[in-house]
Amino acid sequence: MNIGGLNTFSLSDFSGRVAAVVFTQGCNFRCPYCHNSALLACHTPAQPLIPEETFFEFLKARFDRLDAIVVSGGEPCIQPDLPTFISQIKAMGFPVKLDTNGSRPHVLRRLLEGHLLDYIAMDIKAPLHMYDDLAGVSVQVEQIEESIVLISQAGVEHEFRTTLVEPLLSRMDIASVRKLVPPGSRHRLQKFRPEFALDPALRVSTNKHSED
Repeated sequence: MNIGGLNTFSLSDFSGRVAAVVFTQGCNFRCPYCHNSALLACHTPAQPLIPEETFFEFLKARFDRLDAIVVSGGEPCIQPDLPTFISQIKAMGFPVKLDTNGSRPHVLRRLLEGHLLDYIAMDIKAPLHMYDDLAGVSVQVEQIEESIVLISQAGVEHEFRTTLVEPLLSRMDIASVRKLVPPGSRHRLQKFRPEFALDPALRVSTNKHSED
C-alpha cells in the first residue's frame, strides 16, 4: 500500500469514534479545488511514503486508544492492494471507514462483498454534465452513478458529500447534485478551503473576494 500520510488522532472523520486517518498516495482526479495536492501523484510523490509496516506498528501501539480507522486519499480505490490492506486492519478489530470519489464501483463492490467496510463517504463532485470540469479529468459518469446506487443499497452506514466551491458551483448546481442522492441517504456540504486549492486561480479569486 502506498501511504502518503497519517493523522494519528481525529474526532471528526468518523462520527462518534476516535479514529486515525491513513491517506493513500495517488489520485485519478485533479479537482481544481483539491486541498490535498501532495497526495495526487501516483509515481513521484512530493514526500516520502510511510512504510506499511510502520503503519501497522502504530496501530498495535494505539490499539487501546483508537475506535476506528479511516482510509482516505488521494483515492484509495486505485490502490490494487486495498482489499488486502483493509482486511489486515479489520483483522485487528478496527471498524473501517472509506473515503472515495466513486470512480471505481468494481472495487467498492469487492470491498462490500467481503464485508470490509463499516462506513462509506463518497464525494459527488457536481451535476453529471459538469463532472469533467470539477474533477479536472474526463470522467465516466456511469461509474459515478453505479457507485451511488451500490453504496445506497449496501446496507452500510454512508453519506454523500459535495464541496461547495462557489466560483464553480451555484446553488442550482447543488440542487441538481442532491437529485442524484437516493432517498434515505445523507448528503452533506463540505466547506471549500481556498488557501490550499490546487488551481491557483481559485486561491487568488477567493482571496480577492474576501478582501472586498
